[in-house]
Amino acid sequence: MITSIQSFNELSTQDLYDILQLRNAIFIVEQQCPYQDLDYKDQQALHLCIREEDTLLAYARILPDYEADTLSFGRIVTATVARGQGLGKQLLSNVMDYLQTHFAGKMVHIHAQFYLKRFYESYGFWSEGEPFDEDGIPHILMVRSL
Repeated sequence: MITSIQSFNELSTQDLYDILQLRNAIFIVEQQCPYQDLDYKDQQALHLCIREEDTLLAYARILPDYEADTLSFGRIVTATVARGQGLGKQLLSNVMDYLQTHFAGKMVHIHAQFYLKRFYESYGFWSEGEPFDEDGIPHILMVRSL
């Protein structure tokens, strides 16, 4: 498996298509959540991809804010065919390693799907506030210092 982190401008047309297809298949179709995925944040984001040959198996979007003390990531997704292989853990470990290396001392804020709260807690995140609805799915604000 090959892991890459690229800016929007470094992505090939095929890379971008694969990312959008995977996000659409899981977040919109599988989770039955009709929302506007294209939010103009991809252009400023870093895109972490895990591939096997030409197949995108897992993806995360890192949203660095170079001027603020906080940053975020999201769109954490594993392809259906790749589930049960530990790619979610590998993906989040890669995200956290990158953030720790490049943004030590900053805070990370994420809107986690509520059912994944314990998963994120195992990476040092803690919840703040009560669960809330985001596009029809229960979420919770989670934070962590780097």
